[in-house]
Amino acid sequence: MRSVVTITGETLTLRNIHTVCCHDAPVMLADQARERILQSRKTVDDLVDEGRVVYGITTGFGKFSDVHITQEECKTLQRNLIITHAVGAGGPFSREVSRGIMLLRVNNLAKGYSGARLEIVETLIAMLNRGVTPVIPQKGSLGASGDLAPLSHMVLPMIGLGEAEYQGEILPGAEAMARAGIPTVELVAKEGLALINGTQAMTSVGAMTLFDALELMESANIAAALTFEAHRGVVDALDERVHEVRPHWGQLETARMLRTYLEGSKNTTRQGEIRVQDRYSLRCTPQVHGASWDALQYVLDRVEIEMNAVTDNPIIFSDTMEGISGGNFHGQPMALSFDFLGIALAELADISERRIESLVNPSISGLPAFLVRNGGLNSGFMIVQYTAAALVSENKVLAHPASVDSIPSSGNQEDHVSMGTIAARKAGEILENLRRVIGMELMCACQAIDLQNGGDKLGKGTRAAYAAVRRVCDMLEEDRPLYEDINRCEGLLRDGILLSAVRSACKAAE
Repeated sequence: MRSVVTITGETLTLRNIHTVCCHDAPVMLADQARERILQSRKTVDDLVDEGRVVYGITTGFGKFSDVHITQEECKTLQRNLIITHAVGAGGPFSREVSRGIMLLRVNNLAKGYSGARLEIVETLIAMLNRGVTPVIPQKGSLGASGDLAPLSHMVLPMIGLGEAEYQGEILPGAEAMARAGIPTVELVAKEGLALINGTQAMTSVGAMTLFDALELMESANIAAALTFEAHRGVVDALDERVHEVRPHWGQLETARMLRTYLEGSKNTTRQGEIRVQDRYSLRCTPQVHGASWDALQYVLDRVEIEMNAVTDNPIIFSDTMEGISGGNFHGQPMALSFDFLGIALAELADISERRIESLVNPSISGLPAFLVRNGGLNSGFMIVQYTAAALVSENKVLAHPASVDSIPSSGNQEDHVSMGTIAARKAGEILENLRRVIGMELMCACQAIDLQNGGDKLGKGTRAAYAAVRRVCDMLEEDRPLYEDINRCEGLLRDGILLSAVRSACKAAE
């Protein structure tokens, strides 16, 4: 039975998001969150009744913040906000990302600083639990004032508009809600703003990428260990003492993992046996992979703060009966984090491609050119390296930070924006390229090991990795379409099969 994820507004984790969004775990609202929502809503109603001037409640939005809105106009204001802001572009986010957007918005509202009615939160929870997923275009957010366009598309089915996916079918929003037995809602004062002013789109995209990146990080270490075996690498560079005198956590952990995977190997060498030292792409794997791993840990910390933060505007403080207009919707903390994430992942692909080149280049590996016998007639893995190089070069373009750009909007009232959603989307593209490059390294390393008849001399972790690869693609004896093999190796990474096999083997050997 799937475990229920309880929403408190304070305890959501990256794993919670993955469980709800990728495995459809049910969601429920904690009692204390329910009480906070009710109290926050009462404060908004009191502010409206008193005719207090509060941004977005009794005023217009952005450049129109000086326009007074009467109590009678509040419902029209909130509906107009949603339908005019739902102007996203491009293809839709994945179902998983869109579910993440909803879940994060529920968690934000559950903190009790947004003023939305309990009915609104319960509608979003019902959509999550019954599988109604809004169709949300990927493009159109500046990443400040919140992810206004994407979040507006999230809201459309709630009010009977837009489109949503239900049971594998894209339907008009009202029909999807009706089929799932979820009543649509009419927004009242503050609720439109409470639903769309925040960083939930960028945070969902980035969180999904980060979850996969943390697993792929370990797989990158496994691929590097196989290349170590193929090159008869010098294990002195992995000596614990070397890394203890420069004690970055990621470096220490990468070196430890490589030592574990290579334990028992008869392929690896010691300093001076064959060569004194290896090329940087092998010898410096702990330093390079470790730096990326540290970056991922930093991003994880930032993301889990953001997931449980109030990113609304205005923020409702019930204890003092205030609605304070601030800038918590600004995506800069996430924009910088996701740019960092993209750069860290791009570097993993960069060094992996260099290890691929070292394997296919006979002047470096000492093996047949492009890892195939009867070269000339056979091209072997020649173009595999080309494709890896192309993906790495594409990553270099994608890794250009989005957060250094800004463009004014709303009549220059919103004169600095984060572009955080673009940063998150780019990081996701880099991850996809990285996964394929690592899949290629796995193939090349296993081929090199076979050419040396070294498959029975592998370490406890690398033996399991080699076996996992060989279960889905055979040694290349003569040319065949290799894209199928690459797809299968990429599948080993995407589905966690490689990582699970190696972890099990290492645990069993303890």
